[in-house]
Amino acid sequence: MLMARLFLTATGQEQRASLLCTPKHRVAASRRSLRFTTRASSNAGASVSIPKQWYNLIADLPVKPPPPLHPQTHQPLNPSDLSPLFPDELIRQEVTDERFVDIPEEVIDVYKLWRPTPLIRARRLEKLLGTPAKIYYKYEGTSPAGSHKPNTAVPQAWYNAAAGVKNVVTETGAGQWGSALSFASSLFGLNCEVWQVRASFDQKPYRRLMMETWGAKVHPSPSTATEAGKRILEADPSSPGSLGIAISEAVEVAATSADTKYCLGSVLNHVLLHQTVIGEECLEQLAALGETPDVVIGCTGGGSNFGGLAFPFLREKLRGRMSPAFRAVEPAACPTLTKGVYAYDFGDTAGLTPLMKMHTLGHGFVPDPIHAGGLRYHGMAPLISHVYELGFMDAVAIQQTECFQAALQFARTEGIIPAPEPTHAIAAAIREALECKRTGEEKVILMAMCGHGHFDLAAYEKYLRGDMVDLSHPAEKLEASLAAVPKV
Repeated sequence: MLMARLFLTATGQEQRASLLCTPKHRVAASRRSLRFTTRASSNAGASVSIPKQWYNLIADLPVKPPPPLHPQTHQPLNPSDLSPLFPDELIRQEVTDERFVDIPEEVIDVYKLWRPTPLIRARRLEKLLGTPAKIYYKYEGTSPAGSHKPNTAVPQAWYNAAAGVKNVVTETGAGQWGSALSFASSLFGLNCEVWQVRASFDQKPYRRLMMETWGAKVHPSPSTATEAGKRILEADPSSPGSLGIAISEAVEVAATSADTKYCLGSVLNHVLLHQTVIGEECLEQLAALGETPDVVIGCTGGGSNFGGLAFPFLREKLRGRMSPAFRAVEPAACPTLTKGVYAYDFGDTAGLTPLMKMHTLGHGFVPDPIHAGGLRYHGMAPLISHVYELGFMDAVAIQQTECFQAALQFARTEGIIPAPEPTHAIAAAIREALECKRTGEEKVILMAMCGHGHFDLAAYEKYLRGDMVDLSHPAEKLEASLAAVPKV
């Protein structure tokens, strides 16, 4: 019965039309030039502005991505089916194919607390590696929550508050997204409840305290607070949890509570849309330096960090203005792009969400408890998956010990201790830089440094003591989870 409550069928075309009409903060005409506000300086020495519009890659793709499907009928999802979960403004952003969406002034005012974020050239790392390549990183760790996640948490909280919503619920892995939504909720008077993957809940107690400091209530997931959590615990009382399980718990609460909406930290179109402030700023920063990237690198779990940096650059590539390669980097223990299948699957473990065409390891896949908790997701953003299928990007999976070795090289030269997630991007960037050393190529390497690791020092301690081990997905485990992918 929960499914029926979650995705009520729209009655008539009028309801659909009302959801697609022009919102108060209107979707900009596709030919409108991008506008910016608020000048500032980056550490790379370039002047940069905060974008006044988000960029929607769908408008420029030669082939549109497959639509999400209703979980029961397997027919294309009506936007109104999402009403139990999201306010109308976010549903409009989820389904629009317009090129630019205006950023509300209230959101820009909050962005000014930390944006623009710095673009930094890693000269000391270059020197250590002895590479002729230039390595730049866009650093999102200057936000209050210490990562890129507030870029979407703030607008999601604002749109919910503007719609009269009182409570928001969500999931979180490492705690970056939960921290960001807790912060944003505190700004707009929302009550926030978070289900944190148990592996990270136990590994990162200070992330939980950070969320609670901003007023959130935090549960370890799986929990006994939801039917979805109880079912998992009955099958495996010691389950480390997964983002898919935590999503099921949060979605269940939102679907059964009239005054509660769900917020998501990655995967969906509107989340990737909000994150494009990263790439838009970076385009301007690099242009002021007279640089264009040869390769753009970012870690991928659900895909919002990578898409936020890469999509504006991909737009410029599609227009013939530059020609970078794009590389997604994922953990070897959760190799969604490199080992998963491209198929319709649920975004959560319990099968409460729409079916999305994406790269997936199967919605029942529970990754091993690696320290990059934010990358332990069985699926990938449908838009990232679609771009990958079109051949516009490649992907690589890297073991966590190589990532932490790269993190130490970065921290000991550039001074920033990275979160476990972006260590994957650092490792891939170092591989690229060393290849340039071998060939003599003077490439410009751009990577997404999506957050700091100040609350992840237990992972560094484990690596420094020699206790960290590499974890790979067992073939039989992956085969079993893929067998449960719906036949659509």
